[in-house]
Amino acid sequence: MTPTRFRWPAALALAACAFLGAATAHADTYPSKPIKLIIPYAVGGSTDQTGRLMAKSLSERLGQPVVVENRPGAGGTLGQDFVAKAPADGYTLLFSAAGPLAVTPHVYPKLGYDPIKSFYPITLVATQPLLLVVKPELKVNSVSELVAEAKGKPGKLSYGSFGNGSAAHLAGEYFKMLAGVDMVHVPYKGSGPALVDLVAGQIDLMFDVFSTSAPLVKGGKLRAIAITSTQRSPQFPQVPTMQQAGVADFEAGTWFGLLAPANTPRSIIDRLSHETNAALQEKELQEILASQGASVRGGTPDQFKTYFLAEFNKWGKIVKSAGITAE
Repeated sequence: MTPTRFRWPAALALAACAFLGAATAHADTYPSKPIKLIIPYAVGGSTDQTGRLMAKSLSERLGQPVVVENRPGAGGTLGQDFVAKAPADGYTLLFSAAGPLAVTPHVYPKLGYDPIKSFYPITLVATQPLLLVVKPELKVNSVSELVAEAKGKPGKLSYGSFGNGSAAHLAGEYFKMLAGVDMVHVPYKGSGPALVDLVAGQIDLMFDVFSTSAPLVKGGKLRAIAITSTQRSPQFPQVPTMQQAGVADFEAGTWFGLLAPANTPRSIIDRLSHETNAALQEKELQEILASQGASVRGGTPDQFKTYFLAEFNKWGKIVKSAGITAE
């Protein structure tokens, strides 16, 4: 008979083997049920559009439905908080833009989640510039004319954004700082609602993600006077960059990425990253993203983490320098 002092180590070893076996089996069978993809913005915005494209491709590749669930509000932080508190089993994922991860935490220091510790980066999907668009009734055709209009009417012009602390908000405040103008910020629960009011003339201008504002510009409902990338867009070659328009060193935009709750098994993270990168190689998906002014990225979870941390530190310095605070 085995002495008592040797029974516990043996039992623990057997338990460990059983646990590892169960974990391996779980990874091999993942996913075995539908996956919920949380988008922290309203339906119709750029994050929603891009996230739904990825959900469709991942559904086909994973063999299980990837169901989109929009949870807008508070600049995207409500959806982030929901995923941060979800089980780390790979069945609740986050498709986020840059704002709630790299910008908002510097504006709202007391969030229900930690942007770095609460999530496991999976894949950087795409980057996208912003268009500076104005309502047709606003009689400005260039950035210099906008600056003159704003300086002539301090505190009268209003600019919308898809949430306080979002990339659009930050771009607006950065513009105010560099151009020396005073404008009123009006935050919305997503790009879609903000654009509705902009087209209706309820607000005057907006730095909006290319994919949602470009169709309105082409349709004549809005006028684009600048783009925030360092290069002009092939779709709007007549629209200058902010730097070309006279705002030195101005570069902004957003990015989209897939993340999971922290502590999700690495095997699941790697599976999701592999399938996401494969989806990004699809010609149809690339063409759709290009039509939205986006640049396909991809890469490993570790590469995404490095990129995210660099963005977090970059925009944190700008928030502090611009004096952006919670409204």
